[in-house]
Amino acid sequence: MLRRLCALSLLAVSLGAAAVPASKLRTVSMADTPKAYRVDGARHLYAAYPERIYKGVLPPLLHAIVVVETEIDEGGHVRDIRMIRTPSHAPDVVVKVRDMIRAASPLPAPQRMGNTKYLDIWLVHKSGRFQLDTLTEGQR
Repeated sequence: MLRRLCALSLLAVSLGAAAVPASKLRTVSMADTPKAYRVDGARHLYAAYPERIYKGVLPPLLHAIVVVETEIDEGGHVRDIRMIRTPSHAPDVVVKVRDMIRAASPLPAPQRMGNTKYLDIWLVHKSGRFQLDTLTEGQR
């Protein structure tokens, strides 16, 4: 009995050590348009940064809004990040958003589209937490 418990404990420890971060999970997107892919990309980013998501309705004034076009290859790897709109008063937010997208790569592989570009809007609270426009809970 003791031998069996030890074996189960070792198995549990080894399984725990082999956990893969959400940002490195290999997923596939069945989206057939960049607009449809936005949802898969946003869900992936939320899974990669659950502690950074602003929970609930956003306040009326946000710290920063960043509009980002992300280009990914057929494997979901980030090829390019283009900032369409950036906050001049918060250049640090732009750097953080870019770093977060790169660190979450690969995103879901766009099986039906191959290389693709998609646009999303990052709504950033003064705490540094964010929501993506695609999955936002709204704003007061």
